[in-house]
Amino acid sequence: MSTSTTDRPPTTAGEPTGMAPNAPRRTRLAHGHRNLRERLAAGGFMAPAVLLVALFLLAPFVWTVHRSFFSDTRTSPFGWFENYALFASDPALSRSIQNTLLWVAGTVVLPFVLGLAIACMTDSGRLSRLARLCVVLPYALSGSAVAVVWNFMLTTDGAVNQVLTGLGLDSVAQGWLLTWPGNTLVMIVANAWQATGVAVILFLVGLQSIPPETLEAGSLDGATGWQQFRHIVLPQLRPVSIIVIGMSLVNGLKSFDLIWVLTQGGPGRATETLAVSMYNETFLELRPGAGAAIAVVLTVIVLAASWLYLRRQLDVKGV
Repeated sequence: MSTSTTDRPPTTAGEPTGMAPNAPRRTRLAHGHRNLRERLAAGGFMAPAVLLVALFLLAPFVWTVHRSFFSDTRTSPFGWFENYALFASDPALSRSIQNTLLWVAGTVVLPFVLGLAIACMTDSGRLSRLARLCVVLPYALSGSAVAVVWNFMLTTDGAVNQVLTGLGLDSVAQGWLLTWPGNTLVMIVANAWQATGVAVILFLVGLQSIPPETLEAGSLDGATGWQQFRHIVLPQLRPVSIIVIGMSLVNGLKSFDLIWVLTQGGPGRATETLAVSMYNETFLELRPGAGAAIAVVLTVIVLAASWLYLRRQLDVKGV
């Protein structure tokens, strides 16, 4: 007895026998609906954060850019690039740019070098914890508190000049906060005293994450201490170095509290940075248009410097 078979379309792998011809389409639709629900759910969770960022960051920045194109006089409210032209015509703003560049260089180099050196010296040893505590402690202070401490030291009759006088170095004693560029340089040193603490913490974390086998292999190959540091330790500290330099770069560009408490940008306007000039133009000189222009320029500089640095350093092949 023979049995007859009917022709059936070939089934795909993993498809159950007897599935309706339109089953794959229903599966795709169900999968699409599920993806849509997941995206909507993710968007719902992200919406509060996006709204807060737009409300407190993007909207004020857009308004600041808009305000920077308006002058502060009633006769010609729309000034085009009049406020931005102040960077070329106002000597105080030219000096402010110079001070900002000094702050960027000082606040990047000093915390990096001092933090790396102190971290290497205190990575091991009986008194290493106490030494790290003494270095890291200033980082817990606010910028205003640091300024008060250093103001006690740097005034004309302050602790530094009294020590120098007691040592017979009267010729070295001076008004540390009265002449440029010395006043800017001593404030950079005061900032480094505070900022070095976080650099030490980050470098210590990086040093403790280095596999000891690499150092032992370098010793077996005859590498000296400096050679091990240069060719083994430093390359493995590159991710930490990126973080330290990036933080120092941004903090140097927007330095305000330490400068304001120590000198208020003086004498005259000799020690102003762009952040201090922005405050001075907006709230003291009552020129919000000029202050807005300075804020826009400062924001562009911070974003451009951060983007260029991170774009170069955070290369997938380099990290």
